Amino acid sequence: MPSALPGLRPQLPSPLTPVEDDRFGRHGVRLLLKRDDLIHPDLPGNKWRKLEPNLRAAAGRPLLTFGGAYSNHLRATAAAGRLLGFPTVGVVRGDELAGRPLNPSLAQCAADGMHLRFVSRTDYRRRTDPDFVAGLLPGTPFPEAYVVPEGGSNAAAARGCTALGRELHGAADVVAVACGTGGTLAGLAAGLAPEQRALGVPVLAGGFLGAEVRALQHSAFGGPAGDWALADGFHFGGYARTPPELVDFAADFEGRHGMPVERVYVAKMLYALVALVGDGAFPRGTRLVAVVTGRP
Repeated sequence: MPSALPGLRPQLPSPLTPVEDDRFGRHGVRLLLKRDDLIHPDLPGNKWRKLEPNLRAAAGRPLLTFGGAYSNHLRATAAAGRLLGFPTVGVVRGDELAGRPLNPSLAQCAADGMHLRFVSRTDYRRRTDPDFVAGLLPGTPFPEAYVVPEGGSNAAAARGCTALGRELHGAADVVAVACGTGGTLAGLAAGLAPEQRALGVPVLAGGFLGAEVRALQHSAFGGPAGDWALADGFHFGGYARTPPELVDFAADFEGRHGMPVERVYVAKMLYALVALVGDGAFPRGTRLVAVVTGRP
């Protein structure tokens, strides 16, 4: 359903495009790309799906959120603030960045009007502590704010991502998505039909994501929702780690299919699917949808 938020005109449902790829075809698996990266030029993919319900809840109040120096979530939040005309505050991990020139990602946030607040990495670990968050606000121009967690993943975001699952009813057997904080997977699984299942590909090391998804589903839906699993082992060393093997894979996929491949999330998910199909993880006849959650 198109959003009624003024100034935002998302393309929904996002396109679902079948692609011919012999790495899947020779195993009898049909690959389709769910092009969530085309939803909105400034709030693409799961950023739209997770932010939209939070923007409604904020109701024009200043919005405070968290991220690293290259956070897609910070950029999307800043863009939403510009488009909808409300203030945004970005709490950035790493106080050593405060005295340096802004990187292109943070410079875009600032250009979109986001007030950047740099905190130490030690303090950043307290980002879920209500007392710590309350202490951040007096240091900004806004004494009150609607708070969205790192990556945008909260109960509202998970509920917003159920629409992704509903858009794929009857079109897929397995739906794969790259995962950072787990909100998209939590909502996707809840929105799929009972005979469908979701597969999350974590892009961070640590093995914490399963507990995060379960907690999000409990908060959003009151308990477990949908059939989902995680494909660990494809994080390539951790968040934003893009070794040559992954870069070459992404460039090859771009050449095969004429689609730009985002390296931090999407490339890892696609790499995982090629490896899993080659290992016989999906029976012949499987309709496998890969959700393209962002673009370079």
